This record gives sequence, C-alpha cells and structure tokens, in this order.
Amino acid sequence: MTNFSMNTGDTAFMILCTAMVCLMTPGLAFFYGGLARKNNILTIMAQSFLSVGITTIMWVFGGFGLAFGRDIGGIIGNPADFFLMRHVTSMPDLFHGATIPFLMFFLYQLMFIVITVPLMTGAFAGRLNLKGYVLLVVFWNLLVYFPVCHWIWGGGFLQQMGFRDFAGGAVIHTTAGFGSLACILVLGQRRISLDERQKHSNLMAAAIGTGLLWFGWFGFNSGGALRADVQAVNAFGSTFMALAFAMITWLIMAKIKGHGFDFVDVLTGSVAGLATITPCAGYVEPKSALLIGIIAGIVCHEAVDYRKKKQWDDALDVWGVHGMGGFTGTILIAIFAANSHLLSDGSSWFLLGVQVAGVVIVAIYAFLLTTAILKTSMHFTTITTTKEEQEEGLDFTFFGEKNK
Repeated sequence: MTNFSMNTGDTAFMILCTAMVCLMTPGLAFFYGGLARKNNILTIMAQSFLSVGITTIMWVFGGFGLAFGRDIGGIIGNPADFFLMRHVTSMPDLFHGATIPFLMFFLYQLMFIVITVPLMTGAFAGRLNLKGYVLLVVFWNLLVYFPVCHWIWGGGFLQQMGFRDFAGGAVIHTTAGFGSLACILVLGQRRISLDERQKHSNLMAAAIGTGLLWFGWFGFNSGGALRADVQAVNAFGSTFMALAFAMITWLIMAKIKGHGFDFVDVLTGSVAGLATITPCAGYVEPKSALLIGIIAGIVCHEAVDYRKKKQWDDALDVWGVHGMGGFTGTILIAIFAANSHLLSDGSSWFLLGVQVAGVVIVAIYAFLLTTAILKTSMHFTTITTTKEEQEEGLDFTFFGEKNK
C-alpha cells in the first residue's frame, strides 16, 4: 500500500504555480519580441506560441511517458504508460507529488517543456523558416528534452547517481542554452549588417516580458517542491535574491569593463540570476542565493563577452545567459546546498563530482543532438532563410505584415 493523501492546500498552490509557468511563454514572447528587429516581431513571438500547441500534442501522445514512464535501461521512459493520458488521473502519485493530483503534475511538467524550445529562438532569430522551426520543435523534444528529463527527474541514470536539479537548470536551461550554441554554429551569422542586428523593436515590450518572466519564475522555482512547504518558501526567497544581486553585479561588470551599460543590461542581468538559481532554488538558503546571484552576474557577463569575441551571432545571448547560467547553477548546488536537504552524510565532494559530470553530459548531449537535428533537416529540405528574406524581415515573408 502507498502512503499518501490529497492535500487541498498543496493542490491549490500547484494550480497557481502551473498557471504562473504557463504565463512565462507569452512573457518570453514579449521579451524576445521587444528585443528583436521590428520586422521580425511577429515571427519570434509566433514561435513561442506555436510551441504550446505542438509540444502539448507530443506530451499527450507519448511524450509524458518517455519522460516519466517506467524506466527502460536508465535512458528513457515507457511511452505507453501514459499514452493519451492513460493513468493520468486526479489521484496522487507517490513518486511525483504525493499530495497533489497526478494530473496536476502532468500539467505542471507540461508547462516546463512548452517554454524550453522557445528559449532557443532568441539565439537563431531571423535564420530559421517556419518549417525549420517546426522540425526543430518536434525532433528536439523527442531526442533531447524527453531523454534528459527522464535521466534527471524520471528515474533515469543521472537521478540514480544522485544528480540534483531542483527546477530545471540542467533539464531546461543547460539543454536550451547549449542547443542554442549548436544552432548559431550550424546556421552561421545573419546576412545583415551588424548595426541592423543590434536594433531592438520595443524596449517597453521587452520590459513587460521581463516582468512576466519574473512573476512566472516564482512559480517555476517554488513549484519544484510540489507542495506548499518551507522548501517552496526557500525557493521563492532564493529566486528573488539571485535576481536582484545578479542584475546589479551585471551592471557593475559592464561599468568595470568600460562597456557602459544600457537598459537591456538591466533586463539581461536579472534573467541571468534567475537561470542560475533555478537548479538550486529549493536546496539553498536565501542568504546563499545572494552569492549565487553575484556569481551569476560575473559568469554570464563573461560568457557574453566571450561570445562577442568569438563573433558568434547569438542574437539575444541565450547561450551566455541561459546555457552558462543553468550550467553554473547546477554545479553550485554542491557548494551551497543546505545539509538538511541533500548532504545528510556531509558528502559534498561526491555530490560535486556527480553534478559536474552530469551537467557536462547534458550540455554535450544537447549540443551534439541539436547539431545532428539541424544538419539532417538541412540535408532533406530547406530550413534556413535567404539573405533577401532576412533583409525584408520574416514578418512579411511568413505573415505578409510590414512593420513601419
């Protein structure tokens, strides 16, 4: 017999968290849309919204089973377990939220995968046509997200090793960030001038999008506890502390390096803190999150500077912010985790080794598989945009809209 019972408070909490994470996808659309060139606004926003439909269908038709079904060799779950929402009921599941309906866990995890590929769109802005984007969503979810999610959260080999990721630093930000790096290297630079690349369409829209991301991120991280308890409160506090300290650290770094800073730095620095705290939000004390935020501001700013020196055309700095933020935060779990949560035997060095090995595996896997997906797609069909389409703007090419 299993020992669990439904808790209405936990259920209400998870309903709210799930709705907040859902709001992050349109928030991301505003954020990226505001930072994109004005003639690509609709295209980059549409990519976020399209993911909702495509990914939900995949989640229902076996995706949830691949991620959270019965383990097959530590690599993948059984897709038949929850095919067409079979066994996804209002009863709790002992292993995935013992005090909330299993349907609630299904929906909460769905919101995570829905936003993951849209995170990557900021890196390859203007270079993939709609056919290419749809192919990327389908095959990336199938070959990257579902397996990695199972490895870490669904009972796969990394979870069996003791690898930890509270709310998606490895599952979401590392995979999307290093998948983005593959995209910018495979697709190359946009065939427009550097001055055109750096133009933003609407910084007010970007600020609104950032605010929506801030709001949603509290549900993103606190919901990782799967119940309304002290760990959820810790995650909430840690999230805000990292956001604030990373933002100010980013601005200080810009000043020290003599770059000066603009309004986009304020937005980007805060998101760097959020991406970095995500994997460790429920494992660390809020006072430790202050240091994690400072580290995030330094590491992610350095990563963006490195990207600029290498002349990688990461349009909205997805690799430097999300990729390196999630990668760094995943390792920092072993350094800042509270003993009561993870280190009952004080084995911090063992956990550090597991975290480093695990996140390196995830980063390399996401990079290689994304590269393979793009190159294979390019072999069979045209997925990239032409120079003329990039100059004209994809909103006109795909939607017949001209933004003046």
